[in-house]
This record gives sequence, structure tokens and C-alpha cells, in this order.
Amino acid sequence: MWETLIIKPFISGLLFIYDLIGENFGLAIILFTIMIKLITHPITVKQIKSSNALQAMQTDKDWIEIQKKYKNDKDRLAQEQMKFYKEKGISPFASCLPTLIQFPIIIGLYQSIIQTMGNAPLQMLNLVSKISPWLTNVFSFIPGLKQPINLIPLNSEFLWMNLGRPERFYIPGISFGIPLLAVFVVITSFLQTKLMSNPGADDQSKQMTGMMNIYMPLLMGWFAYSFASGLALYFVASNVITIIQYAALGKLNFSNLALKKKAVVKK
Repeated sequence: MWETLIIKPFISGLLFIYDLIGENFGLAIILFTIMIKLITHPITVKQIKSSNALQAMQTDKDWIEIQKKYKNDKDRLAQEQMKFYKEKGISPFASCLPTLIQFPIIIGLYQSIIQTMGNAPLQMLNLVSKISPWLTNVFSFIPGLKQPINLIPLNSEFLWMNLGRPERFYIPGISFGIPLLAVFVVITSFLQTKLMSNPGADDQSKQMTGMMNIYMPLLMGWFAYSFASGLALYFVASNVITIIQYAALGKLNFSNLALKKKAVVKK
């Protein structure tokens, strides 16, 4: 099931784009990321609407009255909350959908990159066996495109990176490599979570968001540092595209980047 729904379509899509743009696997990953963002854009819009509705709910007079009325009856409060969601057309789980979709994409893309970057005979044989028949037909009908088997082994070089290996940038005179792409992943992940945070959230939400702003970029940076640089390239492209996507929708909070002055209490 996993191979059929995720791995084979990802490998097929990457190979198709790779051949279409002149056998540049780095650009293929970036274009594939854009394609995924376009496909999931309606879900992202729904997430934004749901998040806004949940935020507005906190100041809704009816909801405040319900909380006061059933503050000592948790079961009844939960029932009234679900009823309130239904009446207002709020989908509390919609805000989690893009995140839930992101994880299988990340895992599937990582496995696809590792498999497409394989150079050993057995690895290349397994890769050919995973190419779906419909992709072979598409390749044969489009003039100028090669048959998938003729694309293997793929060109894994992109800028200073080997996309099948962890990225390191070497500077003359320095004996160790700098994980430059991992640094970009941390920075863009931090900017994404920071710019998309809701400044009007309650204290508990702000505390959770603050922890996310710290731990999530570090976690993504560790993945970028440890695994194939093709995955790190996907992280950077995904973060940048998401920031652009939210900016186009007018949903970035640039005020979150401003340094907040602590209030001075006069004695």
C-alpha cells in the first residue's frame, strides 16, 4: 500500500520532472515541492479558515456563556462544544491536516531520493521495477523524453551537493565541512513558524507556539544535517514556498519578528 500510494508516484513524478527539465535532480525536487504545495493549497486555505474560526470562537459571547454555564460539567461542556462547532461550521481538525499530510510526504520523499540516487546494480534494478507502467507510456508519447530506464543512474550533483548524501560545504583552509543547508533549514523553519504564529492567541497557546518555534526548527535542522541533502533541499524549498504562499494570502504576522520591550514598572 505504501509503495503503491507514495513511493511509486513520488519516484515516477521526480523522474518525469527530472527528464523534462534536462536531468537536473535538484531542480526536479524544487519543482516537485511546488507541485505538492499547489495540490495541497485548498487544504491550506481550509486550515487558515479553521484556525481563524477557532481564534474568533474564544471571544464569541455564546461560547463564553457556554463555558461559564458548564464549567463544572466537563462532559456536558464537551457536548456543547461539538454542537457549537457544528452550528458555526468550524472544523477543529482542519488546522491539523497540512501537518498530518506533511509527514508521509517527507518520509516518502526521503525514501524516493535514497532509491533514485542508488548507483549499485541491485539498487538500479529495484528502481526500474518501481517505475509505474503509466509513466513509461507517458514518456513514450511525449517527444524528446527518454524512457525511464535510460535515465538511470541519475545525476546526483546539484550546486556543491551530492543529493544522495548529507550536505557539507567545504571552504579552502578549513578541514571540516559546514552544514550550510542545515543552517538554511533552521533559519527558514524558524521564520515560517514565527511569521505564521497568531499574536492574539491566549497565554497557553503562546507558550506552546514558543516551544514549537524553538524545537521544530532544531529538529528539522537535525534531519537536514543527518540525512540526504535532497531531503534538506526539500525542507528549504517547502519553507520558502509556504512563506510566500501565506504572504500571498495576507496571513503573515511580521510583527512577530519585532523585538518586544519589557514593560518597566515604576516604583
